[in-house]
Amino acid sequence: MGIFPNEASIVRLIAAVLLEANDEWQIQVRYMQTEPMAALMSPAINAQPAQISTDAA
Repeated sequence: MGIFPNEASIVRLIAAVLLEANDEWQIQVRYMQTEPMAALMSPAINAQPAQISTDAA
């Protein structure tokens, strides 16, 4: 006799473990908030692209 009486019982156990891990992942505390990171990565609104002169030197 094995540990699990049938295949359905091991599937239920694995599903329960994965659901528990998913719940813990969703409620965990973030160390880096997304809002401050977005502010750091946002491009400047009024930035002018660098222009290369076409005049001969």
